[in-house]
Amino acid sequence: MPPATHRTTCSRDCPDACGILADVQDGVVTGLRGDPDHPVTRGFLCFRTSRFLEIQNGAERLRQPLVRRGGRLEPATWDEALDRIATKLLSIRAESGPAAILHYRSGGSLGILKHLVDLFFDQFGPCATKIGDICSGAGEAAQVADFGTSDSNDLFDLLHARHIVLWGKNPMVSNVHLVPVLKDAQARGAEVVLIDPVRHQSAALAAAVHQPAPGRDFELAMGIARALFDSGRIDPRAGEFCDHLPAFRALAERHPVAGWAALADLEPAAVQALADRFADGPTAILVGWGMQRRQRGGAIVRALDALAAISGNLFRPGGGVSFYFKRRKPFHPFGPAVRQPRTLREPLLGQDLLAAKDPPVRCLWVTAGNPVAMLPDSATVARAIEQVEFVVVADCLLSETAQRAHVVLPVPTLLEDSDLLGAYGHHWIGESRPVVPMPAGVRHEVQIFQDLARRLDLEDYPQASIDQLKRQALGDVGGQGVSLDYLRQHGAVRSPVADPLLFRDGHVLTPNGKVQLLTAAPPEPDAAAPPPPVAGASAPLWLFSNSTEKSQASVWAGKGLGERTWVLVHPDVLPGLAAGARVRVCSLLGAIEAELRLDPQQRKDVAIVPKGGHFGRGQNANALIPARATDLGLGAAYLDCMVRIVPA
Repeated sequence: MPPATHRTTCSRDCPDACGILADVQDGVVTGLRGDPDHPVTRGFLCFRTSRFLEIQNGAERLRQPLVRRGGRLEPATWDEALDRIATKLLSIRAESGPAAILHYRSGGSLGILKHLVDLFFDQFGPCATKIGDICSGAGEAAQVADFGTSDSNDLFDLLHARHIVLWGKNPMVSNVHLVPVLKDAQARGAEVVLIDPVRHQSAALAAAVHQPAPGRDFELAMGIARALFDSGRIDPRAGEFCDHLPAFRALAERHPVAGWAALADLEPAAVQALADRFADGPTAILVGWGMQRRQRGGAIVRALDALAAISGNLFRPGGGVSFYFKRRKPFHPFGPAVRQPRTLREPLLGQDLLAAKDPPVRCLWVTAGNPVAMLPDSATVARAIEQVEFVVVADCLLSETAQRAHVVLPVPTLLEDSDLLGAYGHHWIGESRPVVPMPAGVRHEVQIFQDLARRLDLEDYPQASIDQLKRQALGDVGGQGVSLDYLRQHGAVRSPVADPLLFRDGHVLTPNGKVQLLTAAPPEPDAAAPPPPVAGASAPLWLFSNSTEKSQASVWAGKGLGERTWVLVHPDVLPGLAAGARVRVCSLLGAIEAELRLDPQQRKDVAIVPKGGHFGRGQNANALIPARATDLGLGAAYLDCMVRIVPA
């Protein structure tokens, strides 16, 4: 018998939310490929998902619950695991109140049904929850301040652009299904420009590449704005659709173009050339997520928003400033908004857990996350979690956070899950359907919490089937042609509540309908100081922990990083050391051992390491990065860290 083919949607933390075709033979997935009928996936998958069967069928896959006995995690039955959890939740609530219970949900799976976990802890408490967003917090908050929302024009509106500015964005690695759209736009005459301190794969797409000083994107944006004001090329209607235009102009006029260019470490001609592109629209800005992971990250994104507005590109087909696609917008929420009687700050989670008193956090439940690996100051996060009395982690792998748990609950992989997905890189809705059954010892999180709700007498917690819950989530768009049956028959469907042009009527969604331009400059970049120099050490370097084609956050495809991680620098950073040498990347928090890689196209003030290395193996860049928050949105300022490299 030939293999059967099943359709599902990738639920991993990625903008693309790809349509997947899975070949299944005798209950085993034998092959994965992109769905050719999905208008964004277009028949191909990224390297990470193409290799997902290594995880799906690997020995590290969790297939039954684990409970800690005598200091060790050992196999358990579901009844033992859930009974232990229910008993502990009840006793902690009775003794210390629900504020002693913290639920931490991250983006390891972007399925909409994961929000039912929030509902459970709201009904049981309300319990403590996290605030902030380590991924996109500053950028989203900036756009909400400027536009009243953080959303984008239709992905394929880029085909109308004359210029596309990849500002701090590397789609060749972190948004691969954007690449064919960019190439289609180029075939229609568009030019792609890359702005990034780091030279990376997406430079191959660009007609021009600019590498400003790290953290100086604000200064570059203001230089472009100054050039537009000086030449009289702002939109003549800018004063009608923008508030605070005189104050913004005064801000741009604090320095001449050459002054802003010097601050950004670029030639004035480069700034003028970029201004020409904004004046010669339609020009679209595609905003990467790295630059807003700085203490001034919100101000940086606000400066880009202002550029799109004053140049007249915000309201034009082929224009706009795209940071995020509002992936949850089509879905009906489960219950009222979650109450937050006690919150801990996600980018400062280690500090806040250790400082929590009256009551201390006695129980931590982790959903779709691995905070030990993914949060800054990993050592403090690990130590804080180890001091929590009772930790529960739901995961399909024994992550570094799960290794510190008292109960580990195995949940489906993306090929076994059942859920609904929006995307934060386009406006298509997809259904996640199990292409193979879960192993006998694995349970869907909806079923886990329904079972716990019965044990805890939460009578109002939804006990409907997963399909019924999906239909409920689609209730707001079911009358607009997007039903569960339609999704199953046709695959991905474009959201009916997403307009092709986000602001098609010339008004944004702020209370008065006008763009709110920023009026004040952010503080100077404030990097965490490097350690003192020692013999053979490099000069201070800005640390970039960048996405790679081989990892999805902390989950690696293939052999991962092997024995040690790597660090990429310009050859002049460590003269006399050859590629392949062992070095130590050092910050004031600690050091990791790495293999030296050299690239003469990099700036001489940057050090690039892969994101998501294992903390326990000494490979995690987050062990070097202090926990500090962004100016808006309580994001994590990952990129405001300076290091030195020394020979090992």
